Amino acid sequence: MLTIYEKVIFAVFALATMVAAYFAVRRLARIVRAGSGKPDWHLAAKRLVKVIPRVAIFQPVFRSRFWPSLFHAFVGWGFLYYLFVNVFDVIHTYVPGFIIPGLAGKTYLLLADILSIAVLVGMVFFILRRFIFKPANLSARDSTLLLPKTRTGIRRDSAIVAGFIVLHVGSRFLGESLTIAAQHQADIWQPFGSSFAHLLVGVDPRILNTGEHVTFWLALGSILAFIPYFPYSKHIHLFLAPINFLFKPERKSIGEMSYINIDDPTVESFGAAKLSDLGWEQLMDAYSCIMCFRCQEVCPAYQTGKVLSPAAMEINKRYLLNGVKTSMPEDKLVDSVIPQEAIWACTSCGACIDICPVGNEPMRDILDIRRNLSLMENAFPKQLEIAFRGMERVHNPWNVPVSERMKWADGLSVPTVTQNPTPDILWWVGCAPAIDPRAQKTARAFAQILIAARVNFAILGENEQCTGDAARRAGREDIFFMLAQNNVAQLNKVQPKRIVTTCPHCLHTIKNEYPAFGGNYVIIHHSQLIEELITSGQLTPNSQSLTKDTITFHDPCYLGRQNGVVNPPRVVLNKLGLITREMPHHAEKSFCCGAGGAQMWKEEEAGTARITVTRLAEAASVGARTVAVGCPFCLTMLEDAAKQGGEMEIKDIAELVASKL
Repeated sequence: MLTIYEKVIFAVFALATMVAAYFAVRRLARIVRAGSGKPDWHLAAKRLVKVIPRVAIFQPVFRSRFWPSLFHAFVGWGFLYYLFVNVFDVIHTYVPGFIIPGLAGKTYLLLADILSIAVLVGMVFFILRRFIFKPANLSARDSTLLLPKTRTGIRRDSAIVAGFIVLHVGSRFLGESLTIAAQHQADIWQPFGSSFAHLLVGVDPRILNTGEHVTFWLALGSILAFIPYFPYSKHIHLFLAPINFLFKPERKSIGEMSYINIDDPTVESFGAAKLSDLGWEQLMDAYSCIMCFRCQEVCPAYQTGKVLSPAAMEINKRYLLNGVKTSMPEDKLVDSVIPQEAIWACTSCGACIDICPVGNEPMRDILDIRRNLSLMENAFPKQLEIAFRGMERVHNPWNVPVSERMKWADGLSVPTVTQNPTPDILWWVGCAPAIDPRAQKTARAFAQILIAARVNFAILGENEQCTGDAARRAGREDIFFMLAQNNVAQLNKVQPKRIVTTCPHCLHTIKNEYPAFGGNYVIIHHSQLIEELITSGQLTPNSQSLTKDTITFHDPCYLGRQNGVVNPPRVVLNKLGLITREMPHHAEKSFCCGAGGAQMWKEEEAGTARITVTRLAEAASVGARTVAVGCPFCLTMLEDAAKQGGEMEIKDIAELVASKL
């Protein structure tokens, strides 16, 4: 029991801590509010029921790295429980004899005892992992931009947090053990504490009493010392991760980009040039980041030796913001948080967003920086100029005249909406299937499928324009804005019942980004329609004539991860009687082909390997002789890689089905 002087000192210390913490939290809130936009408070009410269990069981963490995730859960569950333990310990200090009555009190003691050990075991694991074994996935290569204060700060802050948790929890556990030892009787509701107390049998009671006082001050004193530092540390994710999940702006897809009215005369600058240009949620991402480097681990650019690390960008943001005193820094985001080369290495695959256990969206920062570079500074890879010019002048990045857009359909009965104004299915052909010689084979195969299944369909023909996906992800919102307006006007005139497309990029843009322009449509991928036709009996492929070669399906990022379509292509392959094998990276965890984010129209940044070659090697590693795809860009990229050697065949789902009608 504390003396009256100790209680007064503790109360003063606690008051000073609360005042310091108030100013630290107010500073953090001011920084977040400096970003554009405001939180939608209605979202929290809608999401609360889903977020509570998600946070409680640390579900996002367990999507990768099972053992570190398990030990993280030990620490997380224990630390959350200690929020109650600390409160009850303070009450017990100022209210002598206070206990939680009955079974509830006994359960409280049991959980505190077990979770104390769980935390300490977890922390030993993490200390050994970070400071002794130092795995490569807990840091970034030297070629990656990490500010000097970031590189030193990561180790320093990790050491501070680890030291605090061990001191806080360890002292509290030792204090409970000393109390049990002083009572000369084991407590069955504190089995670990009683076991340790057994080692203290025979110790002088005065020493035990002194030890109780010392451990009290170490346990609760350490947390009072840590609280003002808390908002500056990575440990703040404990509170900001749930806030992220509750208030992050609604997205139809993780890859959906925010709407910009390019015609608004009041807007002087587009995109993000400095920290204050980012959204409030993007600034909060910097503080939500737990520096686990999971996003870097799944980034196709980083994994093939490029200088891009989404983790490094977020952590650099954190340490820049930690230096904020009165006003936001005016440093350009380019070269202060991320190098320009890294900005253009992003394939916009969305893997970093998908894997983040705290809901951060580093890809969104990169694309907003591209907007500023392209629109305000005219600074973009010069190879993109040809594609930009084509989309502006003839509405496709291949620069092919509109008059040639229907040549792919020569010899096929493919009606336009002029010939069939009320189709059940409007087929959005897309630029690649209409223009690229290799992708045209997919278009012709899909046309044969629709005709064989007697589907009432039509296409826009020469009235169809590029959706603008590549322009938008390269930062040219002006080009995207024009194309989106034109296409929405055309589609609203047709009023399609359903749209189908063989291109996931077209699917994503029409489904998720055209609603902001007044275009709301039901659109599906061609693998989904083919599955429907086979399941309903409208289409009957001859599975007996198929070669039983081993095949694997490469999930396009914009189909599987960003729009959740993973089963239909596999169902179709199974209906064809093919022997399928999954690559290690598949479904939502698929590895990019390297074409997204406008990479199709520029040279890949220097690295240790090409993304597409890396992906093809993964397909070969599972013994596949054929790679099935569902995207014209993936088809082109993987086929180009296959030409460099080997006997791998690349086929679109539609080609495989059409060949066996």
